[in-house]
Amino acid sequence: MPGGALPGRPEAHILIHDLSWSYNCHPVLEGISFRIERGDLVALIGPNGAGKSTLLRCLSRVLRPRIGTVLLAGNDVRRLPARQLARQVGVVPQGSTYDFDFTVKEVVAMGRYPHLGSFGRPGARDTQAVETALRLTGTLPLAGRPVSALSGGELQRVTIARALAQEPDILLLDEPTAHLDIAYQVEIMELVRQLNASSEVTVLAAIHDLNLAAQYFPRFLLLAGGRILAMGEARQTITPELIARAYGIEVTVITHPQTGTPVVLPAGRRKPA
Repeated sequence: MPGGALPGRPEAHILIHDLSWSYNCHPVLEGISFRIERGDLVALIGPNGAGKSTLLRCLSRVLRPRIGTVLLAGNDVRRLPARQLARQVGVVPQGSTYDFDFTVKEVVAMGRYPHLGSFGRPGARDTQAVETALRLTGTLPLAGRPVSALSGGELQRVTIARALAQEPDILLLDEPTAHLDIAYQVEIMELVRQLNASSEVTVLAAIHDLNLAAQYFPRFLLLAGGRILAMGEARQTITPELIARAYGIEVTVITHPQTGTPVVLPAGRRKPA
């Protein structure tokens, strides 16, 4: 099995076995199997069209795969009640937008919906969860501002705060640093790493920037062509051979002199087909 991920042990927080998904008969994921332990911090990498977003949508049940198994803490995601799933999994999608001019606090409070009672009235615990999410993401000073007045980095932090207000065990992020400048990219990655360390939230994040991912993630899952090419530490997944297979480009991989993490340097030409 690619990446050496074998299903079966009940302690896996995320367990995927033989998962396949197709759009209009076009296969996007084919026979995906892997496991992620509780508290892991995993970067999902691979070229455009590799199936990264589709995989995250299968995990969050936006898509309902007919082939394969998706278990979250031992529970089949297809059988989980919607509220229970929303309590367990927080999702930060690509390019979050809001149709109405809510305040930051109102947006973050939306994350409490799965926990509200039959009358939908927030209680003291809900208020505390919202304040904690605002504080953890550094968005408490923005609480009264409309989301339309925020920068891209601020809006991304608010979207993460909304997911944290759900008090999830698992956080799924789809390109959380897309379209952000380098300062905001570092800010978001520092935040994700801090949340993983302090709250033991299991994180699976699709990341385009390999060098940025290598700075912050201890484990990687490399997808290409809807299949897993490798899963493991950076030195096992970010290699010239695997990057060439996945991305179709020749690269040199060097070691960062300060952090010891891999740095990918493109050669500037694609490998012949």
